[in-house]
Amino acid sequence: MSRFLIALRHAINGICYGFRTERHLQYHLFAAVTVFIIGFISELSLLKWMVLVLLVAAIFSAELMNTAIEAVVDLVSPDEHPLAKVAKDTAAGAVLVLSIGAVLIAILLFLSEY
Repeated sequence: MSRFLIALRHAINGICYGFRTERHLQYHLFAAVTVFIIGFISELSLLKWMVLVLLVAAIFSAELMNTAIEAVVDLVSPDEHPLAKVAKDTAAGAVLVLSIGAVLIAILLFLSEY
């Protein structure tokens, strides 16, 4: 098997792990499907679709990075530690900031005429 296919398999395994184990990824998936349905009903322009797809991909990516950070922190610091908490909280905060921005952008996309 080529290196590319091996790397692709590892990446897909990581995505599947995230969706199986992380509740927030499942919430984001539900939200994405809902937004896409509303987008089809609203007959969004190509540009608006591109923005929505990019936002959904960014949120999924941020959640997966958050999952990776949490796993590494748990590995190197199995006991509670103030810096471990900072790492986990900051990673979760980054996802929250992106999610809030995405919601605001989605509202603007759906409410604007162009």
